Amino acid sequence: MSRDNNSGRPKKPRSSTRNNSDDSRASRSGNSGSKPFKKSFPKAGERNSDSKRSNGTSYQDRMDKKFGKTEQEPFITTSGEERKAFSKSAPKRGSSRPGSFDTRDKYERGSLKYGKRPGTDNREDKNKSFVQKRRLNKIDKDIHKDTIRLNKYIANSGICSRREADELITQGLVEVNGKVVTEMGYQVQKTDKVVFDGQNITPEKPVYVLLNKPKGYISTTKDDKARKTVMDLVANASPYRVFPVGRLDRSTTGVILLTNDGHMTKKLTHPSFDAKKIYHVTLDKKLTNEDMKLIAEGIRLDEGVAVVDQISFIEGKPRNEVGIEIHIGWNRVIRRIFQRLGYEVEALDRVMFAGLTKKNIKRGHWRILSEQEVNNLKML
Repeated sequence: MSRDNNSGRPKKPRSSTRNNSDDSRASRSGNSGSKPFKKSFPKAGERNSDSKRSNGTSYQDRMDKKFGKTEQEPFITTSGEERKAFSKSAPKRGSSRPGSFDTRDKYERGSLKYGKRPGTDNREDKNKSFVQKRRLNKIDKDIHKDTIRLNKYIANSGICSRREADELITQGLVEVNGKVVTEMGYQVQKTDKVVFDGQNITPEKPVYVLLNKPKGYISTTKDDKARKTVMDLVANASPYRVFPVGRLDRSTTGVILLTNDGHMTKKLTHPSFDAKKIYHVTLDKKLTNEDMKLIAEGIRLDEGVAVVDQISFIEGKPRNEVGIEIHIGWNRVIRRIFQRLGYEVEALDRVMFAGLTKKNIKRGHWRILSEQEVNNLKML
């Protein structure tokens, strides 16, 4: 036994079996110079008979059998036509199995894709329509109802609330068909005549419509000559019948109030309540300073002296355009004042009535007064 020169330990003899195994491996690979067990797999798309195993199937054949053979091999070529063809044949997003569908196709705009649950996209519109329908039904019941409680009758007329109406009834200030009624819960028919403070009242809720009247319309509810009236312009303004407060000539334009509140109508048309009216007057010639002073002092007409609160030229306009403020409601009073002094009124436009103006109202259009505007009218 030989010894190692460095350590002095005896060397172990090499086994002859190891040499035999190395030789057998080299001969098995078919190439003594190649590494043992090195396999050469075919490239993508290649099918060589040399790469087949002993069972007669190649690697590509086994892959086709496992995953299913397809006519087109994606990801190998990158031409535009082949990418387009692959995108058409590829399954849609969200489909995990044959026969499944894409959730994007199930719900359209206004559903889960846009942050809303399906079936609730029109919920707000339905709620709005329900509220409007309920209000219309309530108004319709009030209109077609045969009887109504007396306190509600008074409250609907716009005089006061129901609680305050109960106090008026207990105080004996309300008459029904000429008799004082103090009974609580008394039912009133629409044909009954209800009087409060010496004035007839109606059970309708007060409605106030402000109209910018154009030319060619008369300020009456009916006309025997079949001419156009202001009622044609406000036909859809209220479920109740409204009446014009005062009158404007057929050729006069400007603001006019229509309401079913009889108490307010009487208040605004009576001279003692001092409802101011301002007109923009266009004359056929220039107005002299002497005639303006005469108008300011008062022009005598058939009814008496027409008192004018203010009159002045309009700034930036010719001398034939003036502004005049009055509170009397005589028939055609503005035109008659200037005719007495030899002037003809070519255009007359009422720009303000009882503090209400035609601002933001186009000619021939109307709007409902706000609660604040109604309160201002009641405070006059």
